[in-house]
Amino acid sequence: MSVGDERRVRTIEALQPYVERARSFSGWTHDGLAVRHLDPGPPWDYEALARESARKAQRVLDLGTGGGEVLSRIVAGSRACCVATEEWSVNAPVAQRRLWPLGVDVVRCDSLRLPFAPASFDLVLDRHEALEPSEAARVLRRGWRVVTQQVGPDNWPEMRRFFPRKTDFGDHFNAYQRGFAAAGLIVDEARWHEGRVAFAELGDIVYMLLVAPWEIPDFDPVADLDALIALEDALGSDDGIVLTETRYIIVAHRPAESA
Repeated sequence: MSVGDERRVRTIEALQPYVERARSFSGWTHDGLAVRHLDPGPPWDYEALARESARKAQRVLDLGTGGGEVLSRIVAGSRACCVATEEWSVNAPVAQRRLWPLGVDVVRCDSLRLPFAPASFDLVLDRHEALEPSEAARVLRRGWRVVTQQVGPDNWPEMRRFFPRKTDFGDHFNAYQRGFAAAGLIVDEARWHEGRVAFAELGDIVYMLLVAPWEIPDFDPVADLDALIALEDALGSDDGIVLTETRYIIVAHRPAESA
């Protein structure tokens, strides 16, 4: 067996626990994931902003709630009537179990085509879920707001060198702003942040690519093993495997009716 073959065997064996953990993934927490930020985080606090907005609202909608982990912290102690959407059949019951005791209804639906009447909500929240600006605006009452934090269009750009098929999501940072404006909303805030993050092991990256299959279509740790090894050799450092993470936040509101 050549040195190259020996390394492939060792790498596959080392990745196997991460693959198995990804297969049982549900919710949207990544317990045990060894990743740390090398640069300061975003200069905004999405949860704090969402919590403050929810306290002022009577009806709140959370798009793509995952397992309800973030929303449960946002609405704790809130008197607002809250509805969450979640399309994935695995996560919808997870969210239901977590959020039901807090009085939150979970609706399984596509967040791009919402089954709610116009002007149904005072606040629309969205953390890392694709949205259709016109739909978010349609269900929003006058005088109220949308708050969304998103993963940037080219998150982990260093990966594209090793995975040319990495999804190109287009410039949704600006597209969402234009969409909100076209739907009659005023964009109050649009902020962008990027910073370096370090993954301790190659397996941590494999785990993330398996639970977020939209990043690299048809990703397979065995079929893509050579690309993974090349990534580890090129991007590995004393800190770990370093990638650039991108996030942005947009806050927009529908103007109140004129007197």
